Amino acid sequence: MTFLTIAIFFLLLIMGIPIAMVLGIITIIYFLLNGQIMLLDSTPLRMYSSLENFGLLAIPLFMLMGEIMNEGGITARLVQFARVLIGHYKGGLAYVTVVANMFLASILGSANAQAAMMSKVMVPQMEKEGYKREFAASITLASSIIAPIIPPSMIFIIYGTLSSTSIGALFMAGIVPGIIYGLVFIGVISFMGYKQNFPKSERASLKLILKSTIQVLPALLIPITVVVGILMGIFTATESAAVACLIAIIVGLFFYRELDLKKIPKMLISTVTNTATVTYLIIMANIFGWMIAFERIPQLLVDSMLSITESPWVFLLLVNLALLVVGMLLDGIAALIILVPVLMPLVVALNIDPVHFGVIICINLTLGLLTPPVGTGLFIVSSMADVKFETLVKSVFPFIVISFIVLLFLTYIPDLVLFVPKMLGM
Repeated sequence: MTFLTIAIFFLLLIMGIPIAMVLGIITIIYFLLNGQIMLLDSTPLRMYSSLENFGLLAIPLFMLMGEIMNEGGITARLVQFARVLIGHYKGGLAYVTVVANMFLASILGSANAQAAMMSKVMVPQMEKEGYKREFAASITLASSIIAPIIPPSMIFIIYGTLSSTSIGALFMAGIVPGIIYGLVFIGVISFMGYKQNFPKSERASLKLILKSTIQVLPALLIPITVVVGILMGIFTATESAAVACLIAIIVGLFFYRELDLKKIPKMLISTVTNTATVTYLIIMANIFGWMIAFERIPQLLVDSMLSITESPWVFLLLVNLALLVVGMLLDGIAALIILVPVLMPLVVALNIDPVHFGVIICINLTLGLLTPPVGTGLFIVSSMADVKFETLVKSVFPFIVISFIVLLFLTYIPDLVLFVPKMLGM
């Protein structure tokens, strides 16, 4: 019956049925085929209980914050600030794309949302100043993976909820890896700019730099408040999302005066729709994980993996390679929700720090946004930037390679990830 269930699972995926529905359907089919009718009676309660987690409140709040910042002119000023600072260097607009993504990462926390927004903002501007459209699209897509690494991060919230790991510690652990990725991408652009003679913009005047700095200060209050508030224990990661929303509203209304209150209902509807999509996936993945636990698959996996190796380093290498393949086929959040309950017993058995493992698995699955055939980021940027899918894949390939190399460094030098949480006693 197990093999039949697996076959049906892959058949449903091939048919193009949404992954959330596949998880729920396959769970019900499994219980029916195995005569576990009593478990079906408990399924609704199990679905409801999967949402009884305080940490999940951060998801709609951070989504709402992103909506408010886009409508309130905060996002535009962050991009302009980055451009004024470094736009005059050779390849300056490419650097601006990376740095702006680092700024926005602490606001949107979603690689897909960031890739979509930056494609509309930066790709036309880069093409206008002499960059090839496919390169502009590829650097926009590649640098968007920084979003789920620098706090606040929705994918960290979901991992922390599933693994009972401190979300605050995960947020702090993402700071150094996010900066490393930004610097590495800037290095790649610098090398390519030297080879291809990238264009550069005019140097901004001191007056413009000062003006842009003053304008961006209110916008920077949001990420600073989130990070400092969590560090000082003033509020939890979830509470920080509510505070960030309040600050975004104040900044958009009273500092930049671009937030239109008439658009609030539209922003709320968008937030509710996006939140419902994520929470529906969490619900279905929870009962799917329940089925996996019933089959003792985590325990069997632990036993089989430990029979192959007891080395955490070998295990992490195998996980990275496996997740790279999984990320090519499944959406990152869906894969995370499915795999964390399966892998956490192994993480515990091999004494791997769950915060370190969380950063590794989240980065790895985020790389799936860049990889064909199902990389959602590829489809989004290809559509938004009007670049052929095949052309974009070829152009983004160097960034995929360098991203995986950085991931290996983060995997085997844990202090790069755990330095900040340890320093703060988390």
